Amino acid sequence: MTTDTGDIRDAVRERYGAAARAQLTLVASEGACCGGGGCCGEASKVGTIGAVDPITRDLYDADTPFDAALAASLGCGNPTALAELRAGEDVLDLGSGGGLDVLLSARRVAPGGTAYGLDMTDDMLALARRHQAEAGVENAIFLKGHIEAVPLPDASVDVVISNCVINLSPDKDAVLAEAFRVLRPGGRFAVSDIVLLREIPDALRGVVALWTGCVSGALLDADYVAKLAAAGFSDAGVQVTRAYSLADLQELAEQLDPAQLPAGFTLDAAVVALDGAFASAFVRATKPTS
Repeated sequence: MTTDTGDIRDAVRERYGAAARAQLTLVASEGACCGGGGCCGEASKVGTIGAVDPITRDLYDADTPFDAALAASLGCGNPTALAELRAGEDVLDLGSGGGLDVLLSARRVAPGGTAYGLDMTDDMLALARRHQAEAGVENAIFLKGHIEAVPLPDASVDVVISNCVINLSPDKDAVLAEAFRVLRPGGRFAVSDIVLLREIPDALRGVVALWTGCVSGALLDADYVAKLAAAGFSDAGVQVTRAYSLADLQELAEQLDPAQLPAGFTLDAAVVALDGAFASAFVRATKPTS
């Protein structure tokens, strides 16, 4: 199966667009009550998006506000808890999805700061703006665009965050270059992402279903650091936050269509090939002040 840039982007857009549409339908069927006040039922907290596999579940505290946005989260970490956001800072979330990390960031940078969310999927943007309106958050702005071409001027934000999105991009060098460009001198790159701890078979990297599932698009941890340095960042580092067990991988494999696997790979063989190969991590770097 091809890993053409357009094919990957279309597959990602379709997967996440479908997830957003499902969540919008779920909220509407429950009377559109979901908001920061916590009136959603358990069905929508688990919902059709969040808490569906070992990568996305149990990332936020039980008392995290913005219930509807929490139900729509598809991340692999909690970058807002690790980025040390401060009042008055401007922050950009690359691939903001349903808006949870943007809303959490907006609360942390108030007063005086703005949280931007960038996403390429119309349905996710609609979902995020709905969550923003329901939560009454005024210092958040959602933008449409690609993370390889951020629609913000140079040196416009203090922090760039992202939650399990950069691994989905087929041009990570462009993403990191854009992150460097929009950061002010001394600005911080602080993202949660999937990283590889060792190489995986090339055949599995060619499965678009695995790209949209965050696995085969991931960088080796050392390569991530090297690419950040090449983009101009300093003090780059990768800290593993969640390693995945064989049982976790078997659970993830249940979501794959065996027909999408390359010749010679069964689901069991794919699980064995990926065992011990990837993890969620917090990736940090700094834009030099000069």
